[in-house]
Amino acid sequence: MLTEPEILTALRDCFDPEMKLNLVDLGVIYGVETGPDPDSTPKWPRQWVRVTLTLTKAESPANGLILEQVQNRLAGIPDISKVELILVWEPQWTPHRITESGRRQLGIQAGLVAIS
Repeated sequence: MLTEPEILTALRDCFDPEMKLNLVDLGVIYGVETGPDPDSTPKWPRQWVRVTLTLTKAESPANGLILEQVQNRLAGIPDISKVELILVWEPQWTPHRITESGRRQLGIQAGLVAIS
């Protein structure tokens, strides 16, 4: 069975095209759940994955692309049979959710996260 850290590693391949940062380091992935899928075909141990995420801006033209990236990346993993994306707006994303690694990639010093 795939673990949450393995799913998050896969999601590091998905980027916000405006911020040029992967979604995990950007802090828009709020949760990952997995479970066995007894109805999957073929029948090897496959699982469903549910990702709860937000986006940096509700009105961004890149939002559809971001969701499609996540769906396609996870659907491409043979052990995953179903992918469910849950888009939430609360709690609202803020730049403070960017990881330390993400801040380094963006050239932001710790404590200085004034991105608009």
